[in-house]
Amino acid sequence: MVDSLKKPGLEEMRTGTKVPAKETLLTPRFYTTDFDEMAKMDLSVNEDELLAILEEFRVDYNRHHFVRDEQFEQSWDHIDGETRQLFVEFLERSCTAEFSGFLLYKELGRRLKHTSPVLAECFNLMSRDEARHAGFLNKALSDFNMSLDLGFLTKSRSYTFFKPKFIFYATYLSEKIGYWRYITIFDHLNAHPEDRIYPIFRWFDNWCQDENRHGDFFDAVMRSQPQMLNDWKARLWSRFFLLSVFATMYLNDIQRKDFYASLGLDAREYDIHVIKKTNENAGRVFPLMLDVENPEFYQRLDVCVENNKKLSSIAGSNSPKPLKFIQKLPYYVSNGWQLLRMYLMKPINTEAAEGTVR
Repeated sequence: MVDSLKKPGLEEMRTGTKVPAKETLLTPRFYTTDFDEMAKMDLSVNEDELLAILEEFRVDYNRHHFVRDEQFEQSWDHIDGETRQLFVEFLERSCTAEFSGFLLYKELGRRLKHTSPVLAECFNLMSRDEARHAGFLNKALSDFNMSLDLGFLTKSRSYTFFKPKFIFYATYLSEKIGYWRYITIFDHLNAHPEDRIYPIFRWFDNWCQDENRHGDFFDAVMRSQPQMLNDWKARLWSRFFLLSVFATMYLNDIQRKDFYASLGLDAREYDIHVIKKTNENAGRVFPLMLDVENPEFYQRLDVCVENNKKLSSIAGSNSPKPLKFIQKLPYYVSNGWQLLRMYLMKPINTEAAEGTVR
């Protein structure tokens, strides 16, 4: 095993099996929900669109897509040092996020089978897609002498409870932002093949279409429940979830900017593009969008980036724990203040008319 794999963050549970990344506010979450409430939803307002999406899921456009070819059959020891560690982290985070989706969708499919068969089949078919994604990523990790024990991950992770409407907000944004992340990387590397350091990126074009279809499904579900989108609470929660998803991605990616640099991408420019595109998508279903064209939005995120650097420095110091907490407190307060100011920035109203949903 190369020495770089023994660095902090790449520890093994046993030979070839990576210790899962520590759970933090910025790591992918595992979710559960109120299955009984979801089973009682009336889909009739938008049932035709949901049935059309179900037919697309049944076609299974990518059933032959996730097959490794000869380009993987080589040593990857030339990707070493910090780049190797960052790349393994990217694969792990992506695998964990896809596996989280698989677990949630699979459980929803099982729980809704007898009460809401259309939703159940959609969730089962989306879990099929997410399982392929997670499996493909975990196999990629094995090229770097690592893999994730997904069974252990299932049992060891804490699960966040969200009510159904919050599950829809969060998963819609997760799928749409996943689409823009994958397609942006694919388009860049298609134009600059010299930066394609590993063949998995060649799969991102078809792969991201799964993400897009999943996002369209959650769009259709929310449209079938107008009460989730057309009151003052929906406007507040839309802002919250948009900000949460954008801020989490930005803080994670800027922290790992060297990984994106290895692909020939500027992490900040990449994230701004992905945020703007996802925000535009959200404006087609949510009652509002964030004003992400305002430079203040990114200036405040950059303050959070600097705060997180200082927090990491304090965490790695030899100071006693009580002193560390005192040293960290101003930066926690500053992060909270920056996020609050971004939340309070005037949003862009996307409602076509008062009391209607776009």
